[in-house]
Amino acid sequence: MFVSAIIAAGGRGARFGAGEPKQLLLLAGLPILQRSVEAFSRCAAIDEIVIALPPELAAAPPPYLTAGGTPLTIVEGGGRRQDSVARAFARIDGRADIVVIHDAARPLVSDALIRRTIDTAVQHGAAIAALPARDTVKRAGADQVIAGTLPRQEIFLAQTPQAFRADVLRAVLAHAAPNSDATDEAMLAEQAGHRVRIVEGEPRNLKITTPDDLAMAESLLRGRAPSIRIGNGYDLHRLVSGRPLILAGVTIPFDKGLQGHSDADAVCHAVTDAILGAAGAGDIGRHFPDTDPAWKDANSIQLLERAAAIIRAGGYGIVNVDVVVIAQKPKLVPFIDAMTENLARALGCGAGQVSVKGKTNEGLDSMGAGESIAVHAVALLAGAHG
Repeated sequence: MFVSAIIAAGGRGARFGAGEPKQLLLLAGLPILQRSVEAFSRCAAIDEIVIALPPELAAAPPPYLTAGGTPLTIVEGGGRRQDSVARAFARIDGRADIVVIHDAARPLVSDALIRRTIDTAVQHGAAIAALPARDTVKRAGADQVIAGTLPRQEIFLAQTPQAFRADVLRAVLAHAAPNSDATDEAMLAEQAGHRVRIVEGEPRNLKITTPDDLAMAESLLRGRAPSIRIGNGYDLHRLVSGRPLILAGVTIPFDKGLQGHSDADAVCHAVTDAILGAAGAGDIGRHFPDTDPAWKDANSIQLLERAAAIIRAGGYGIVNVDVVVIAQKPKLVPFIDAMTENLARALGCGAGQVSVKGKTNEGLDSMGAGESIAVHAVALLAGAHG
C-alpha cells in the first residue's frame, strides 16, 4: 500500500498576529512546520510527503524541508485551504492508494494517530480524527442568547489528520464548488455524499492558532522527558602536500591539504560526531569506518547529510551548531560564509543556526607550526523525546 501525506501549510496565520508565517515560529527550539513534517517523515507508513506553502516560502523553502529523508515535494498553496490541498493532490505519486492530510499547525500529532486514521480510511474510504465534546454545548443566536442545547454525545471537535482513499479524495475535490466555504476535506466529502468515519483524536494534538496555543504546546513538550541534547565533536588531521584543503565542503586555495581516508574534511567530521553524539547514535567511525573502501575519498558533506538523516529518523532536529577551526594558515575569513551555508544545507537548518569561527594556535603545537588543523564542534538538538 502506497500512502501519500499532504501537509497544508499554505496560510500565513494572520489570527496569530506574528510578523512571519505562523508555521515558521519556534516551538521548543524547532519551527512548527519542521515538527509537523518530521512527524510524518518518521512514520514508516508514509511513502511521500507533499507540502503546500505560501508562494514566497515555496520559492525559497527552509533548508530542513530539502535535507533528505522521506521523498518530499513542495507546491505553492492557493487562496483557500481546499485550493492548496488540490494543488498538492495534483502532485502526489500515481501509485498512491491512501492520502492523509494534516494541518502544519498541529505539530504534536502522534505516530499512532496517523496510523489509526490511515487504517480507518483503508476500511471505510474516508476518516477524520476528532475529539468528543466534553462540555455541554449551547447554540446561540446573533444576540448571544441561548437558542438551544445540543446533544453532547453527537458533537465532535474535528482535528487532522484526515485520510481518504485516493479515488475518494479525487472525486471529492472534483465535486467541490468553486465558491465552497468548506473548512476541511471531511466537510467536502460530506457535501459530495461520502460517509466519513470518526477516529478518536488526541487532546495534545492541538492546533496552534493563538499565542496561548503556542504556550500550551510548549508546556506539553516540557512535560515530557527532556528534549534538549548536547553533543561535542573533535577532529584533527595532518597537513600534507598533494592534497586539496577541504573544510565544510569548501575547497580552499592552499599548498597543502588534510590527510585522511575520505576527503579529510575535519569540519564535517567534527560536526558529524557532535550531532551523532548528541542523539546517542555513536560516532563517525561507527557509521563510516575508515576501514571500509566505500568511504575512500568520500565527500564528507554527503556523510554529514547522512548523519543528519540518522538523527532526524531518531526524532531530533538541529537547534544550533557552533564550530571552531584551529589553523595557523590559511586565513579562513574569506570562506566562512560559504562554509556556514554548506553546513546548514547538509544539516537541513537555517544558516543562522550555524556558526563557524577560525582561530590560530599562536604558534604552539602542531596546529601553530602549520602541520595540522583541528576542529571543535558543539551541537544542540531538540527532539520529541529525551
